[in-house]
Amino acid sequence: MEMKKHSNTHRGAGILFIVFSLLFFLLFARFIQLQWTGKADGHVLAAKAEQQHKQKRVIEAKRGTIFDRNGTVLAQDVPSYTVVAILDPEMTTNPERPRHVVDPETTAKKLAPLLGMDVKDMERILTKKAKQVEFGSYGRNISFELKRKIEALDLPGIAFIRDTNRFYPNGTFASHVIGYAQKNAENETVGKMGVEKWLDRYLRETDGYVSFAGDVNGFRLPEAKERIVKPDNGANVYLTIDGKIQTFLEDAMNNVEKQYKPKKMIGIVADPKTGKILAMATRPSFDPNKRDITNFLNDAISYPYEPGSTMKVFTLAAAINEGVYNGKETFRSGAYKVGPNTVRDHNDVGWGTITFDEGVQRSSNVAFSILVKEKLGEDRFLQYLHRFRFDQKTGIDLPNESVGQIRYRYPIERITTGFGQGTSVTPIQQIQAATAIANDGKMMKPYIIEKVVDPDNGKVVLDHEPTVAGEPITAETARQVREILETVVSSEHGTGRPYQIDGYRVAGKTGTAQIPSAAGGYMTGRENYIFSFLGMAPADDPRLIMYVAVQQPRLDVTETGAAPVSQIFTTVMKSSLQYLHIEPVEKKQTETKKAERRALDSLIGQTAVSAAEQLKEKGYVPVVIGNGKNVERQLPSGGERVLPGERVVLKTDGSATMPDLRGFSLRDAMKVANVLELRPSTKGTGYVVSQSIRPGAEVRKGDYLIVELASPRQWQETMAKKEKEAAERKDNKPHE
Repeated sequence: MEMKKHSNTHRGAGILFIVFSLLFFLLFARFIQLQWTGKADGHVLAAKAEQQHKQKRVIEAKRGTIFDRNGTVLAQDVPSYTVVAILDPEMTTNPERPRHVVDPETTAKKLAPLLGMDVKDMERILTKKAKQVEFGSYGRNISFELKRKIEALDLPGIAFIRDTNRFYPNGTFASHVIGYAQKNAENETVGKMGVEKWLDRYLRETDGYVSFAGDVNGFRLPEAKERIVKPDNGANVYLTIDGKIQTFLEDAMNNVEKQYKPKKMIGIVADPKTGKILAMATRPSFDPNKRDITNFLNDAISYPYEPGSTMKVFTLAAAINEGVYNGKETFRSGAYKVGPNTVRDHNDVGWGTITFDEGVQRSSNVAFSILVKEKLGEDRFLQYLHRFRFDQKTGIDLPNESVGQIRYRYPIERITTGFGQGTSVTPIQQIQAATAIANDGKMMKPYIIEKVVDPDNGKVVLDHEPTVAGEPITAETARQVREILETVVSSEHGTGRPYQIDGYRVAGKTGTAQIPSAAGGYMTGRENYIFSFLGMAPADDPRLIMYVAVQQPRLDVTETGAAPVSQIFTTVMKSSLQYLHIEPVEKKQTETKKAERRALDSLIGQTAVSAAEQLKEKGYVPVVIGNGKNVERQLPSGGERVLPGERVVLKTDGSATMPDLRGFSLRDAMKVANVLELRPSTKGTGYVVSQSIRPGAEVRKGDYLIVELASPRQWQETMAKKEKEAAERKDNKPHE
């Protein structure tokens, strides 16, 4: 019995020995494995041990701020918050103070209106099987003010994640210049357009951190040493953009956009002495805060197109610089043969034999064809296109600049380039070239970055200085060009008359650029053009140059393409000159310059005979309607500034009869319709060749008037045909 008991004891001890031996072997193997790999369950042990004792906290850095040249903030980092909802009940340790959403329905009713969400949509999110949820774009990038409103609701389980957001305080303001920046997948803010993209390497920030030894609860241990890596804030960028002038431009373009609804608009204001861009805007634009972008390119620098007659500025400059321009010399306008092709003036028939100065004022294509073909020579003209750098980018400090194409292969292309057809250029190329005209021959490279400054030490890390891009013409040539371009705006025949500014002398050139059609050739129709103006002021010593282009505006029947363009140019240029404290010229000088534009006297109540005589004496053309004695209505009205040679419609107090409108411009025909309170309808463009109400017929308010218009050439042919028919009828009439 005792032997059996002793045997059982030995057996139990043996089993225990085996078990402990196995455990020891497993532990020893684990020890060897840990020593050999340094890992446990996929985690580095040294790192885990360090993590138990060391705490690391991020010190946030700030992306650089973008300012205008006056120090006004255009783009900056601001605190933002993301709303989150905690749905996990285990997060609540005290039922009296719940830390998760306990009532999704009530929470949705209170929170959804503040985030602009549908209540039912939010309730569906709050009832998901998840530990924590967000509300998409509705709950991201909310302001501190909205955060406080949400906190005031005291909703259980609603919390916030703090972040920074790129904010553009002026919204749609130089948007294609400034661009935008946004977070990437690594939560880094990256520039995507404009200056934000161009200078991203300077604007970018790098977060710092502080690390120290701590206990498991995150508290710093006594005598523990800190390691601090300072944050590297992004550099601040100062632009050449002037916030005031940019605002003038944005407001003017907004008004024109609302009134005329064009397909595109481009506006640039620059300092010709330095090349600094003071304002730049395009339409369609966008709000960088919303990124509602339809055009990702800055058309002011990325849109090459045939510029039209603004190109004549540089053809004129080349001819003067070569000594082959004589403004008093005459030529036959209307048409000019170039091999099998014919160049025509914009009114088809021209203005007879006129001087070259008048040809510039009237924007004659024939005049500039002669300058290129017969005066300059095609090869020499091409040299000037290169001198003005129309064959290369300006190098402006913005991304995605394009360059136009000089089309000079065929003889007709060489000639049409002289008046802005065929060859394409960008608006910024025209601005750069125009600085040579405004700056006494020195062409200035345009730039938009004034300087880049390190905010931590104030050191300037990038500084731009004015750069001369070339000297294509002499100072004397530039002065002569400005004098001639001033007459384009001030003279009786000038196409630039709508661009006059009271108190300031303006020099400039209009442009009407054809738009290529997808079907080949060019688009047709009175609105299917890019209407533009390249101008500078004051003309004798320009302080500002400005280019404005408006593509395919919706025009009233009485309006031309100059209406929307001049509305932008005159408003912005005058406001900017006044803002820069550039004094207007003496009133007497202004009146002398613009003596041909005078305010009409009110003639209402005077006899029709007396009123008509007064108008004739002052150089106007009276159109008297009705058989009454006294003037009852007048158009243009008293006080309006009117050019000599314009028709002034006078309606008497008697019954009204229809005048003969043949030969009237559309604008004059509409004056008659307005005075008689008729309902007008038009066919075609140009000058009246027929009317639905015969001349001399009595008319009443509300009658329909249909007028058919034709181009000057068609009008002349129609009139000649009718005169011939009338003469034949007279000849065939039996004699008494």
